[in-house]
Amino acid sequence: MTIQFKHLWWGAAPAVALGFVALHPGRAIATPTEFPVSPSAVAPSHYKVDPVHSGVGFEIVHMGLAHVQGRFTKFDGHVMVDHENMANSSVEFTVDVSSVDTAVGPRDDHLRSADYFDATKFPTMKFKSTSVKETEKGWVVNGNLTIKDQTKPMTIGFKFNGPMEDPRMGKIVGVIAEPFVVKRSDFKVGSTDKMPNGVMPLSDEVFVRVSFEAKAQ
Repeated sequence: MTIQFKHLWWGAAPAVALGFVALHPGRAIATPTEFPVSPSAVAPSHYKVDPVHSGVGFEIVHMGLAHVQGRFTKFDGHVMVDHENMANSSVEFTVDVSSVDTAVGPRDDHLRSADYFDATKFPTMKFKSTSVKETEKGWVVNGNLTIKDQTKPMTIGFKFNGPMEDPRMGKIVGVIAEPFVVKRSDFKVGSTDKMPNGVMPLSDEVFVRVSFEAKAQ
């Protein structure tokens, strides 16, 4: 595991951490209880994203002056991991666009409207992988991102952690995606009209961060 936002509602931009979701709510992390599992001893496994320890956040430049952050609070994902050959792995990730949260109610309502995500007509955005490859810096996943019925190819670098055994959660893995850019104009999300000074009220580029834990099924 997938955004334009109009000048009017971004004007009241409070900071919602681009790190988006504070992970591990209500869970002590000073004394880890997870124990690593040898990947060579693990057969290909199906994992389901754990929303409690995951997050999808975004950041956009407002009027060329400052960054404004937000997040999506509802999402779902499934990962098939071949621990002996990661290139055979795959991922599907779906985000409920109506869950957009910038900490400003009127602005969030505007984002859900036809001016932006048109959440009633297009309730979800989806990413589905087509390949996973190893690079000198780590791993990349290639796939297709669909927003408002517009589908574009996307390449995302990521770090893969695990698997680990947790006495409470069972076998889990973690994925931390490198920040990547989604262009609003590619998906017809909001306007790209410029102000008289030549600057767009909201940048076309939206910076996205995704991190998740997933439990074996």
